[in-house]
Amino acid sequence: MFITLEGPEGSGKSSQIPALAQYLEAQGYRVLCTREPGGTSIGDQIRAVLTSMDNPELLPRTEILLFLAARAQLVAQVIRPALREGKIVLCDRYGDSTLAYQGYGHGLDLKSLRAMLDFATEGLKPDLTLLLDLDIKTGLARKKSIDEWNRLDAYEVSFHERVRAGYLQLAEEEPTRWQRVDASMPKDEVQSLLRKIVLKRIKDKIE
Repeated sequence: MFITLEGPEGSGKSSQIPALAQYLEAQGYRVLCTREPGGTSIGDQIRAVLTSMDNPELLPRTEILLFLAARAQLVAQVIRPALREGKIVLCDRYGDSTLAYQGYGHGLDLKSLRAMLDFATEGLKPDLTLLLDLDIKTGLARKKSIDEWNRLDAYEVSFHERVRAGYLQLAEEEPTRWQRVDASMPKDEVQSLLRKIVLKRIKDKIE
């Protein structure tokens, strides 16, 4: 089963995934955690380029091609093999980030982006996408407070607002795949809700 976590900056995806994986493993499931961009040696090198504050001139088109290159490598090298082995894959961001950030955020054509995504992933879509939704100013303040600021965070607030609106639109278009979680709740409450949603989806898929 392929599960992705999406959301605006500072929504807490990265901190929630390890606890969720540990819980699922305690229930007897085999779990693989990965992230985007990254998850492979090539992907991590691309991530360094994408996030570096030394690359302010990086164009949106260049950005999308780099993200897609990292994703293609991750799907072929990590995600598909894990799924074939019957593992649950938890991925911190995936293709919907491209639609939200480059599509809604930068205003690139969504139809073209979807075609490029399909090419990069060979059509692999998540079974479940968890949207950790959070007010933009709160999320950006969180990122600054833990000293994780990077080039993507440094876009203007209006960009991040468009990204969040894009996520909500995507979730509305595919309500059976997406589940919205209020990321402003205390971390333990968010984790509890994530566990309930994931366990239910796993059981529904088995049945």
